[in-house]
Amino acid sequence: MIVLDQKNRIFTLHTINTTYQMKADQYNVLLHTYYGPRIDNCDLSGLVQCADRSFSPNPSEAGNSRNYSLDVVPQEYSTCGVGDFRLPSIELELSNGSHTADLRYTGYRLQEGKYSLPELPAFYGSKDEAETLVISLEDAAAQVTVELYYSVFEAFDLITRAVRVINRGTEAVRLCRCASLCLDFPRSDMDMITFNGHHLMERCLDRGALRSGIQSVGSVRGASSHQHNPFVMLCDRNAGEDSGVCYGAMLLYSGNFEAAVECGQYESSRLVVGIHPYHFCWTLAPGEAFTTPEAAMVCSNSGFGQMSRQYHRAIRGHLLRDPYSGRRKPILVNNWEATYFDFTADKLVSIAREAASLGIELFVMDDGWFGSRNDDNSGLGDWQVNLEKLPGGLEALVPRVKALGMKFGIWMEPEMVNEDSNLYRSHPD
Repeated sequence: MIVLDQKNRIFTLHTINTTYQMKADQYNVLLHTYYGPRIDNCDLSGLVQCADRSFSPNPSEAGNSRNYSLDVVPQEYSTCGVGDFRLPSIELELSNGSHTADLRYTGYRLQEGKYSLPELPAFYGSKDEAETLVISLEDAAAQVTVELYYSVFEAFDLITRAVRVINRGTEAVRLCRCASLCLDFPRSDMDMITFNGHHLMERCLDRGALRSGIQSVGSVRGASSHQHNPFVMLCDRNAGEDSGVCYGAMLLYSGNFEAAVECGQYESSRLVVGIHPYHFCWTLAPGEAFTTPEAAMVCSNSGFGQMSRQYHRAIRGHLLRDPYSGRRKPILVNNWEATYFDFTADKLVSIAREAASLGIELFVMDDGWFGSRNDDNSGLGDWQVNLEKLPGGLEALVPRVKALGMKFGIWMEPEMVNEDSNLYRSHPD
């Protein structure tokens, strides 16, 4: 549920168990005022305590007042080069060499249902399942608009976020950093949990207390990687499976990413999640826009278990485009470890026959069925059936497996190619 207080410019997002709130203040800075267990019908901006903070600069709009600084107030989408020295969410490079981003609130709009992100994975939901709020910020000097997208899945305690940057000026602007999520906390006494590892030992839980400075995980491998997962949790020091407040942030992106937390000088902390800024640069010509990957947040007041269940339910029901949605998935057998590349049609059918006798319902033929694919170094990319291994092709093999009462599946890896392949020789570019 999205609640608007237009007079005070307060935006409140409610799920069944949580509340998320932000407010456009007197300088049109969009403040983050609260995220946590549900609180109804409250202006929570009183939680933002302004004070004279030495060596934290004050914006020109504040005049001689020293009680307001972007360096300490909680921001909904942190800026760059205008007085906030903590982790930025965005960095612009303008034609004059400036790297600042001074974002001020200009308006909002509501949409029924869940927003969509063309060409990017995203949760989906009808008008009965989700609501969307879009808040507009503008850097007047750069003539750049930043739209913050929020969708609320009330039943799942899930809030999704994405950002769209639009160049409304007459000169090109370069994006050097553009995060999907920024989340400021008025506390730093929390643990950070990440899931790290390596190939064949992925997703090992790593937990440690937040400390002064910046802590981060990420990948610059071109993929989210076996080493680090684009999911992070912040939680109470004593939080466990069934108790304690915890916050989860998941990036729906398979490329380079970074999840970074900075503990501020006054016991606050900031989480920024998005595309890794390392070697990231996107040029926006006049009129062009850039959209970030989606981030999804869940807050739990009852430990990790509740958070996991909410994520799982939302992912199954509103992210996966699964033809088996709502139905039990078939039990499958895959021939890879049994045969590797060394198989014939008869060998595959013998495996399928044994599997069918055990009640297994789906046979998946793995690597080696195509081209000259007899090892890891050749054939990948030549997606034509190897008729020496499979005489008569799939037209002969598939009916034999289906006659056993099983479904048939095929393994493919279209994102890779061997240099020793007809595809590479024909298209070396």
